[in-house]
Amino acid sequence: MTTTATVPARDESLPARDESPRTFSPADLATLAELAEAFVPGRGEQRARLAAVAMESALDPIQVLQLRAVLFALRSRLANLVLGGRPILFAARSPVERERFLLRWSTSRLALWRAGFAGYRRLLTFLAYAERDAGGHNARLDEMGYVQDERPVAEERTSIRPTIVPPPPGTAGRGATATLDVDVVIVGSGAGGGVIAAELARAGRSVVVLEAGPFVDEGSMPADELAAFERLYLNRGLSACWDGSIPILAGTGVGGGTLINWMTCAPAPLDVREEWAARHGLADVVGATWDADLAAIGGELELAPATVIPPKDEVLLRGAAALGWAAGPVLRNATSCGACGSCPFGCTRGEKRSGIRAHLAAACESGARVVPDATVTKIVLERGRAVGVEATLGEVHGARRLIVRAPQVVVAAAALRTPAILERSGIDHPALGRHLRLHPVPVIAARFDERIDMWRGTMQAARIDAFSASEPGRNGYILESAPGHPGLIALAFPWEGAEQHAAMLRDIGHFAGVIAVTRDGGSGRVRLTRSGRVRIDYRLDRVGEATLRHALVRMARLARAAGAREIMGAATPPVWYRDDGRHDGRDGRDDPTGAARRWAAFESRLASLDLGPNRATVFSAHQMGTARLGADPADAVCDPDGRVRADRTGRVVDGLYVGDGSLFPTGIGVNPMITIMTLARRVARTVLAEG
Repeated sequence: MTTTATVPARDESLPARDESPRTFSPADLATLAELAEAFVPGRGEQRARLAAVAMESALDPIQVLQLRAVLFALRSRLANLVLGGRPILFAARSPVERERFLLRWSTSRLALWRAGFAGYRRLLTFLAYAERDAGGHNARLDEMGYVQDERPVAEERTSIRPTIVPPPPGTAGRGATATLDVDVVIVGSGAGGGVIAAELARAGRSVVVLEAGPFVDEGSMPADELAAFERLYLNRGLSACWDGSIPILAGTGVGGGTLINWMTCAPAPLDVREEWAARHGLADVVGATWDADLAAIGGELELAPATVIPPKDEVLLRGAAALGWAAGPVLRNATSCGACGSCPFGCTRGEKRSGIRAHLAAACESGARVVPDATVTKIVLERGRAVGVEATLGEVHGARRLIVRAPQVVVAAAALRTPAILERSGIDHPALGRHLRLHPVPVIAARFDERIDMWRGTMQAARIDAFSASEPGRNGYILESAPGHPGLIALAFPWEGAEQHAAMLRDIGHFAGVIAVTRDGGSGRVRLTRSGRVRIDYRLDRVGEATLRHALVRMARLARAAGAREIMGAATPPVWYRDDGRHDGRDGRDDPTGAARRWAAFESRLASLDLGPNRATVFSAHQMGTARLGADPADAVCDPDGRVRADRTGRVVDGLYVGDGSLFPTGIGVNPMITIMTLARRVARTVLAEG
């Protein structure tokens, strides 16, 4: 028998703010504080401690060791000679000398050194603008004109009441193994897991959903950026490729990415689905069945075009109109909101049709149970079939082990965690963890005369589809606005010195960001490390690099056509164009100032930008493909209906399915949530037919 209760607002699996680092020595912390002060002066010791705790909790021990080695090197005269030109310790250098040292470090020929710089720079600048003092204040936010709009709390909160697993009868409680018996256990509560739970529960199946992250309802959503990253983002937002080249944002908690995403809803393009049908044997992804599933998802999410177009999106539409590019409002899973801009912190208003308001809520209303703070360690296999899972329960349950017995298991832990769980469980398919797709995202920032405030209003309200079709030599992509709050902006914008970075952030209210969601050229792999954590490797190929460069040039043209005064291609070092306001010859007259030539040179630099690790700025918020569907048993982990194959012979593991973005045969070049949900309906039918 189980009881239900509301999980505390704070995720108790995370260390408290005053916890001391375990592996960073006092000397490490002192050096880390010096770095923090060099990047952004003020509260360096506090940020060093926060950074150390975050790295220890989120990164693999080998990565922590490498980052500590960087700190040790900064205390080495030889390393200071190599990077700084003089055998003077970093701590002994003047502020000006420290900046010169850091700028030389940022462009080092050694990839490992560049990775160390990028990792520390991103984390320490993020903390400088996301952290608050004991009174909830940060003076830097006042300087930049950052005002967070009010976030009213919904009168009616989600109907979900998370299940707290009680101790077994006759036990002392803490540490005792608990058991549950159900028809189906679903691992993960994101876009795919929520849809499958709703479909199965409505059909009368006994369903338990296990979620490694916390449950947070509308009244307990984080109030600020740092708290949101700590509680609702995978690895506190520190997930990245192993070499640090691509930071990766993914959700954790009940609702997964649906809880904190920007609500841009775009179905997989027809040409992508035609490729899936022709090359991967998924014939019915083109036709009536797919269309019906997509329509059902759209109705459940109440999809509607954005009605509030804030300045950062008006810039896109203005530039697109001037250039004659196809553009329009995005579809969103919210209808009446568009004011507070705090979607990445979770929606307190209850307007967003995230998992806790839509599919998971529907599942619970039909009898499904959701167990937060439950990390699945392995799938239990007996004689070639799945019979349940083993999980570790956190403090909210009394820190114990859980066994869920079920004849059907759906793994929907997303593309970074699903393959790890399958690998840990003994699935030995050669394609498992391979074919990772990330939708690499390059960034252009543009300064306008008017106030933009990219953190306010609808997160993304407009998109440009003019380049969505692939062409010889490049893949397709869409252009969107880049919303951001201060910490994320500080992390994403290049650092050319402490005062330069501070001045840019003080003026950030006039900047708009533009991003390109690119269909992958290249691929990666997800695998377990010795410590049991997940290692992510990814590389662009020539087509992928050409796609990013093509997008950078077009985004720059868009910003210029919209009236930008300054345009920056995000990279290390960044690529700048500044309009001095004089006549530039665009109307065909003489060009005495040479502005046209300067613009051509700027485009040329973007078109040849070095895309090596930690050179150009590239992000990802979409992860796909690591247990992909397909007819070929040698190269697809799952068969076309979502069943997991044991090996390349095609033999399936009875009762075991995948139901998330790891099913994608390829990248799709648009925001993936709707496609994940549509595929999840397909998998739900398989589970129902075989249960």
